[in-house]
Amino acid sequence: MDFEKVISERYSVRKFENKHLEQEIIDKILNAGHIAPTGCNFQPQRILVLNNDESLTKLKKCTKCHFDAPCAMLVCYNQDESWTRPYDGAKSAPIDASIVATHIMLEAKNLGIGLCWVMHFDPTAMRQEFNIPDNIIPHALLVMGYPHQTAAPLDMHSKVRSIDEVVFYDKF
Repeated sequence: MDFEKVISERYSVRKFENKHLEQEIIDKILNAGHIAPTGCNFQPQRILVLNNDESLTKLKKCTKCHFDAPCAMLVCYNQDESWTRPYDGAKSAPIDASIVATHIMLEAKNLGIGLCWVMHFDPTAMRQEFNIPDNIIPHALLVMGYPHQTAAPLDMHSKVRSIDEVVFYDKF
């Protein structure tokens, strides 16, 4: 798919067909995240793939925003493997995980897979249900699957501020 089409037609899908993703599709999506740039190439991302009924049942204990998706990926980062900015101690790992999640999101759309980035999940419940170590920080839950034929963007999806309100040159 043309990149301009991918970014203009992508929306948060919240209704899916009841069909697990094929491993070939998952592999392509994961590869897009794997090659994403990270601070000093530390690659702190850790991705938990949930693509079976048992793991999806566990997921439902962690969020009400699962939308009955047949697949999910929890993008995490290893807080011990982050580049640190020397001026103020800011860590790159949360940004790195967001870039990885964005690559995953765009490749999913490119492959015809619907996806919704869910921020509303309980990280403590995620840790318990999926045995996530303390140094691994759950960051972005990506629920995904084949979009249901009635799936559509929310009305507010197409409401975009004027570019003049969000882009500034030389000063604010």
